[in-house]
Amino acid sequence: MEEIRKQAKTALEELIAAAKLQAGDIVVVGCSSSEIIGEKIGTMSSVETAAAVFDEIYRVIKAHGLYLAAQCCEHLNRALIVEEACAKAYGLECVNVVPQPKAGGAFATQAYNRFDRPVAVEHIRAHAGLDIGGTLIGMHLKEVAVPLRISIRSIGEAPIFLARTRPKFIGGVRAHYNEDLL
Repeated sequence: MEEIRKQAKTALEELIAAAKLQAGDIVVVGCSSSEIIGEKIGTMSSVETAAAVFDEIYRVIKAHGLYLAAQCCEHLNRALIVEEACAKAYGLECVNVVPQPKAGGAFATQAYNRFDRPVAVEHIRAHAGLDIGGTLIGMHLKEVAVPLRISIRSIGEAPIFLARTRPKFIGGVRAHYNEDLL
């Protein structure tokens, strides 16, 4: 379990650095605890594994002044659990659902149980994301998503995929772009 904690922390810290996130930005995390322990996604939710990953991720998120959006599984249409402050800051419409390990996922359940004031929302446009185990977070990222590679490729047995976002390029051949936003 200690190695899983270390991998989760490393992945998120490298994502934050590569994406150049700033306080108040949103990071969406989809996490299959089943995949982390080497099982097929959605088949073997592990509350213990989800808690270990959540602990490390949430600690890093808070240290950087970011918002965490914990993606639920497909049984809840990939809704997200966020702090009420995030929903208010971004004008997100709340919905009524309480995730459970087998209907929402163990990671989202951890978020709901451990946030100070958790709420569920259906849509979000996050600044960056961490997908642990192929949970398909892309629908919750701002345009334009840019895939990232970091020093590790998995958390436990689960492959990880990371993305940052950048503003769209507009203009034509004569347009110039701000290199800091690439």
